[in-house]
Amino acid sequence: MPVNLVLEKTNQEEEKDKEKKNFIEKVNFLLIKLSGVPIKEKLFFVQHLGIMLRAGISLAISLKTLSEQTENKFFRLILVDVSKNVERGVSFTESLRPHRKVFGDLFISMVEAGEISGKLEEVLHQIFIQLKKQHELISKVKGALTYPIVVVTAMGGIGIFMMIYVVPKITDMLKSFNAEMPLATRILIAVSDALVQHGILALVILIVVCAAIYKILHTYKGKFVFHSILLKLPIFSDIIKKINLAKFARTISSLLKTDIAIIKSFQITANVLGNLHYRKAMDEMAEKIKKGGQINEVISAYPKLFPPTVRQMIAVGEQTGELDTILEELASFYEEEVDQIMTNLPAIIEPVLILLLGCGIGGMAIAIIMPMYSLTSAV
Repeated sequence: MPVNLVLEKTNQEEEKDKEKKNFIEKVNFLLIKLSGVPIKEKLFFVQHLGIMLRAGISLAISLKTLSEQTENKFFRLILVDVSKNVERGVSFTESLRPHRKVFGDLFISMVEAGEISGKLEEVLHQIFIQLKKQHELISKVKGALTYPIVVVTAMGGIGIFMMIYVVPKITDMLKSFNAEMPLATRILIAVSDALVQHGILALVILIVVCAAIYKILHTYKGKFVFHSILLKLPIFSDIIKKINLAKFARTISSLLKTDIAIIKSFQITANVLGNLHYRKAMDEMAEKIKKGGQINEVISAYPKLFPPTVRQMIAVGEQTGELDTILEELASFYEEEVDQIMTNLPAIIEPVLILLLGCGIGGMAIAIIMPMYSLTSAV
């Protein structure tokens, strides 16, 4: 075989191997990226970065060391990139900006304030407290909601299994007697037959409905309406308000302690809050404060979102010049309130779940026993 053909074949094979390798690397990176960066990783990073800076270790070396220690592969790649930029002379803030989706506006703005003021170690401590409180809040909410979600899912799964596999065998026996069935039994038979005969169609409709709801909730208008409904629900309204108030107070307090202007603090906090109604209120308040309005006066325009206690404490903070301290105390108060609610929530929901489960099983039992009792009485 000519040498040229051999070389050409070798080059083609090398190109194919490179394409294959690049494709695998892209897939791996995508999978790593989808895993995200847990708050625990950020907490570890911020805490240890602050300790290393206080010990006199340079920022570039600290970042490089922490990139080698982190367990999350995606976060490691980000820290390596930030470390390289800092080594080249780029500021820490500018090195973080390309990774805004991971760190967030709050984190970057506080780091920027720390670099400008020369108090980066103190700012990192404030960021650590902020992230820690946020992590605790999210953990409490998830922990409280896990139990009811698992119970409801199990109830639904068992109910569908009964309707598809168990109920048809019983109802076939009842139908063989050619007797008139009670209303409850007819409803049970109709639902069971519908699931057995049109189960796939029902599943397709369910998937389409869920996809449509998901898409609607990812539009601003749909999310805004959904958040409005949540703020009116009996139990969830109180929880959502207290979570958002705790985040509001904690975030504003942290930002003010790092000497960030009050207007910018409100604008950054608007992106941190989960409920769109609170976000909208924060943006509007920032504009009003820009025009010279007092914070307590501006907040009074939103009585459904901010209770009188919050307005009064902010007014005291403005008068005494200790707004950051007052807001920190307010944040602690609402965080404790959320903690108490989340601790008691399973005990509140449990009787409701037991009642629903009892009604479902009882209804099914009545629908099956009633015709049997009628047939026995007739004999």
